[in-house]
Amino acid sequence: MIDDKELEIFEELPPEPTIVTAEGVEMYEHFHFVADKGQELLRVDKFLVTRIPKSSRNRIQQAAEAGCILVNGKAVKSNYRVKPLDVVQVVMDRPRYEFEILAEDIPLDIVYEDDTVLVVNKPAGLVVHPGHGNYSGTLVNALAWHFKDNPDYDVTDPRLGLVHRIDKDTSGLLVIAKTPDAKTDLGRQFFNKTTKREYAAVVWGVPSPKSGTIVGNIGRNPKDRLQMAVFDPDSGIGKYAVTHYEVIEDLGYVSVVKCVLETGRTHQIRAHMRHIGHPLFNDTRYGGDQILRGQKTTKYAQFIRNCFELCPRQALHARTLGFRHPKTGQEMFFEAPIPEDISTVIEKFRNLNI
Repeated sequence: MIDDKELEIFEELPPEPTIVTAEGVEMYEHFHFVADKGQELLRVDKFLVTRIPKSSRNRIQQAAEAGCILVNGKAVKSNYRVKPLDVVQVVMDRPRYEFEILAEDIPLDIVYEDDTVLVVNKPAGLVVHPGHGNYSGTLVNALAWHFKDNPDYDVTDPRLGLVHRIDKDTSGLLVIAKTPDAKTDLGRQFFNKTTKREYAAVVWGVPSPKSGTIVGNIGRNPKDRLQMAVFDPDSGIGKYAVTHYEVIEDLGYVSVVKCVLETGRTHQIRAHMRHIGHPLFNDTRYGGDQILRGQKTTKYAQFIRNCFELCPRQALHARTLGFRHPKTGQEMFFEAPIPEDISTVIEKFRNLNI
């Protein structure tokens, strides 16, 4: 049984993707059907519309255009004719939404917007996708409100929307595709690792060496299902992950670190930094909410408690995002300043005199 606290955290760990496409895109299975032995040849959109509640042929055709309809493991178009014993799957690049997405007037910090893309600076505490106990108050609900007067944008259309995601309590930059071509192009850029993503983090201690690369597969921790763990790249467990880091400021008991992602796994920076012995400051899930460096004095303990209150989440911020504009081809680069909760803690450690 999952308690309330676990539910709050569990949203960050969606079900493991069940399918990885030939392009390396991780997909979640939403529906699975096996055609009967006596199945007559029938277009796959007609086959699915009678089997998926509250669906329409138009919606299914959109899913097929987005490569989300698989037959026997391969993407098909909506005119594919289902044969006896065909295995038909509907997959998405996100977990399944269990409820209708309601438009909610949630403020968005819009960094850039045109007719093709939207870049937002997500605050800490905002869940990206609905699910796992968070069926409202998410970024997707906010996008539904933002686009409520745009007849061309549907938050449930798999050809549109978020191209990547960050954790609930991580702040920073995200790009949303407003057209199918934009999502396809941006998805390819993320897959080919041509995007530029840099995170700012406060970690316990000072990594040695002060710059380096962490290579280690990321997978579910077998001892704690709400946590990701790091495994040997040759183990066959988890998904290959690479994080480049550099200490930007040595503050003695903590340090400000720049992290550049080569891959984008769930909790990658959080798990990788804990793996090398430097958990993120106040990262409850990975042990950073304990006093891991510093003096064993009452005054210092109170100082740390005050810092935890000032920054009541893991000190991690998606600071920069760069990509090639999917329509114009122009190189785009955005930067979101380190938010006040993290910057205040950094300043506290700079002035620490205990």
